[in-house]
Amino acid sequence: MLNRLFSISLIFMILTSCNRDRSSADLIVENAVIYTADSGFTVYSAMAVSKGKVLALGDTRYIRDNFKADTIINAEGKAVYPGFIDAHCHFYGYALQKQYADLRPATSFDDMLKIIEKHHRDYPSAWLTGRGWDQNKWPVKSFPDNSELNRLYPDIPVLLTRIDGHAVLVNDAAIRLSGLTPDSITDKKAAHIRDGKFTGIFMESYADFFRQMVPLPAGKELTTLMKEAAGDCYGVGLTMLADAGLDANVIDFIDSLHSENELKMAVYAMISPNDENIERFLKKGIRVKPKLSIRSVKMYADGALGSRGACLLKPYSDDPGNYGIMTVTPEELGRICLMAYDRGFQVNTHAIGDSAVRTVLNVYSNYLLPGNDLRWRVEHAQIVDPGDMGKFGEFAIIPSVQATHATSDMGWAGQRIGKTRLQNAYAYRKLLQENGWMPNGTDFPIEDISPLYTFYAAVARKDLKGNPPAGFQRENALEREEALRSITIWAAKACFEENRRGSLEPGKNADFVILDNDIMTAPEKDIPSTKVVATYIDGVSVFSR
Repeated sequence: MLNRLFSISLIFMILTSCNRDRSSADLIVENAVIYTADSGFTVYSAMAVSKGKVLALGDTRYIRDNFKADTIINAEGKAVYPGFIDAHCHFYGYALQKQYADLRPATSFDDMLKIIEKHHRDYPSAWLTGRGWDQNKWPVKSFPDNSELNRLYPDIPVLLTRIDGHAVLVNDAAIRLSGLTPDSITDKKAAHIRDGKFTGIFMESYADFFRQMVPLPAGKELTTLMKEAAGDCYGVGLTMLADAGLDANVIDFIDSLHSENELKMAVYAMISPNDENIERFLKKGIRVKPKLSIRSVKMYADGALGSRGACLLKPYSDDPGNYGIMTVTPEELGRICLMAYDRGFQVNTHAIGDSAVRTVLNVYSNYLLPGNDLRWRVEHAQIVDPGDMGKFGEFAIIPSVQATHATSDMGWAGQRIGKTRLQNAYAYRKLLQENGWMPNGTDFPIEDISPLYTFYAAVARKDLKGNPPAGFQRENALEREEALRSITIWAAKACFEENRRGSLEPGKNADFVILDNDIMTAPEKDIPSTKVVATYIDGVSVFSR
């Protein structure tokens, strides 16, 4: 009798269990390899999503037993990652560049001329613009002059921006419109003059001056460009990015796109330190919305290594007497730092050369106490004197790096700074060890937009052709787990977003990416060819292949 009652009870319990109400979810992902990027780097096979948030994770049976959803994604064993985050890029600039001639493929100056000729023929406009040239890839590696541009385009202003954005080549028609004369130049390093005339090469603030002369798109045209740029981001798995240096009108426009649901991706806006931005944003304190954060200011301490604008402690090895260009004084940087400190703003300063890095670290240390959590950043931190490395850890200063810079620059960086200084350049492992975490980005459009290339460059230290075979200064490569964290949870942390983005954990935003290859286990050579299968933001598909 007891055995019979026990059997009946057991059957009743099983039936009740099988038919109990399961919690409702909007989406279930199952049969996956889900890398959560949580503190334990836990891996699950299934995930439930509700109202744009991660509801639960576990194995497929657990999720199926406890949750129901109208939409179920069978990942068929594919890898799922938190949505990728670019900790340093120029999204707005990338959108604008869609109307420029793409000069990156140019293998010579003459090749560049052919590209802009075709672009001008296909897309005639008041200004002929292009971006992406790099004389380091040409047979003649010195800066070009504008004599041929003047012959071909005597009346149309031409503006051709170097790959790093820190130098431009303009023709005389553009110079005439600018009103600049050789006698009016205050910074002789930033404007190349030969025999009393401009060569057409302008750097740093003068390069910015010419770029600002080009009429900007507005209204529907700008909306279209921004949406196309966002579509490119979704296609490579980006669900959030930090735009390094924006003005108030652009921030307002991004905010309006978010409000109208025209832009799904979250943006961490670093403000440029002009008077309007300081009055509207910095002096009024931190502003955080669901998809827009305004709590940092972007400064520039020097130029770029490729154009010899990075400020060095000793002269360039291939240009004796040239130390580069310091673009901010310690006093001006300190003035902005004081305002930012008083209002809880983050300071993010571009510094590439070892002299610029030292200056920034020293100014920061006047305001930061050891163990602080203000997360002030040195953007790029490409060349760091060994005596300065410890200041990152001592004052909790965050190096914000872009791994593809190492593999793009490795062919000529040694010529610029010599073998000794090169050993302390692109030293990502050394920098990581200072604080135990480090954000990574692409710096697009200077580099390719894909975070998968960032991941590959960080772990392999090779270019997309697999060179050099042993890796460039491989001792500073990151482990795969570190590299993944650098484009997910650590990138989120660098933007104070780690509590709602950057990892797949209950309560966080359901931003995730499905890849056709598992970059955590795939052969190193197969990482660059990995494709994004789908990208989800707040549990909603924004891209699928």
